[in-house]
Amino acid sequence: MESRMHRRLFLNTTLRTSVAATLSLPGLALHAASDRSAGSPRFLFVFLRGGLDAASLLVPTSSSFYYEARPDIAIAKPSSELSSALPLTADWGLHPVLRDSLYPLFRQGELAFVPLSGTGDLSRSHFETQDSIELGQLNNASINYGSGFLNRLAVQLQGGKPMLPMAFTDQLPIAMQGSLRVPNTSLRNVSKPSVDARQSSVIASMYKGSHLEGSVQSGFAVRDQVVREMAAEMDAASRGAITAKGFELEARRIARLMRDPYALGFVDIGGWDTHVAQGGATGYLASRLDELGQGLAAFSQEMGSQWGNTVVVVMSEFGRTLRQNGNRGTDHGHGSVMWVLGGAIRGGQVVGEQVPINAKTLFQNRDYPVLNEYRSVLGGVFKRLWGLNDGQLHHVFPGYGGANDWGLV
Repeated sequence: MESRMHRRLFLNTTLRTSVAATLSLPGLALHAASDRSAGSPRFLFVFLRGGLDAASLLVPTSSSFYYEARPDIAIAKPSSELSSALPLTADWGLHPVLRDSLYPLFRQGELAFVPLSGTGDLSRSHFETQDSIELGQLNNASINYGSGFLNRLAVQLQGGKPMLPMAFTDQLPIAMQGSLRVPNTSLRNVSKPSVDARQSSVIASMYKGSHLEGSVQSGFAVRDQVVREMAAEMDAASRGAITAKGFELEARRIARLMRDPYALGFVDIGGWDTHVAQGGATGYLASRLDELGQGLAAFSQEMGSQWGNTVVVVMSEFGRTLRQNGNRGTDHGHGSVMWVLGGAIRGGQVVGEQVPINAKTLFQNRDYPVLNEYRSVLGGVFKRLWGLNDGQLHHVFPGYGGANDWGLV
């Protein structure tokens, strides 16, 4: 009994805090380099947790009401000033901090936006709405809380040559939970593993002959693969090739693994809950958008030739109030904006159902309405990217109303 307890304690304090920090135990299946075609699609879902202010990212420049509602934090209409919005269409502009990162992708036709998008969840609760989106199920139906939409997507894509999913997170997100075992790995602080080769051998021997033997061995194998990739990258960084700042470094790491073997990825980024001192062309939110933009641009570069087969969708759980609050910030809202980028899309567009932005079109006299349901947008992307039929899409998004990507893919 003492030996068994010692083994359990050792595993809980060593294996879980090191191997599982790189690859969570529920998804330790080894994914060796695959023989998939170099032209097979890649999809990365970027989830912005905290509620991104859609009206600062995608600025409704033709709306006088927007400027009246935000006397301190509005982004100026496009002009020769560097602090003004970057022109996209007659009605929309882009936050100026994205001038050198994402704006070139839009002009190259590799970035598009779907404004007034989101979910039907009206709670304005971060956690409830995030969970609702990741589950991808109708709120008024019987909900399976152990089944996320990306896991169900991965199941639908397992015919023929398997499509390998990966969550680039500390914990396996709801979106990746389900019947298919999915590994997760955090690439934010990858360094020397806290479990060395000798300890790995000891842990593996504990499970030798058990039904978990393969999973434990493969978990160490994938961890070692990740560490080797990062060691090579750190050597390059010492020569100034790669900056170590924020999301850009993580995005490059993700791209290296999504070139091969992983074709379906998830990453989340926090820090978007801007109730106080949000800022406009400069300030807190501008800095976060700049970091995110640099990271997404770095991802596109690091994907190399695979960028032409890649689609990235960025979204948040909800938008924010159109009117600024008394603290020069914004509060929890409803409608938001989805970003769609990649070498496999027809970008340079702002698409989807739209209405003029004024007091009459606000949802509950405060927020953007949701006119473009996120599952419809994602369903359209999945249909075009992998050729999924309506039956398969209904497995991914039970009860959804149909796919529409407006010709983005």
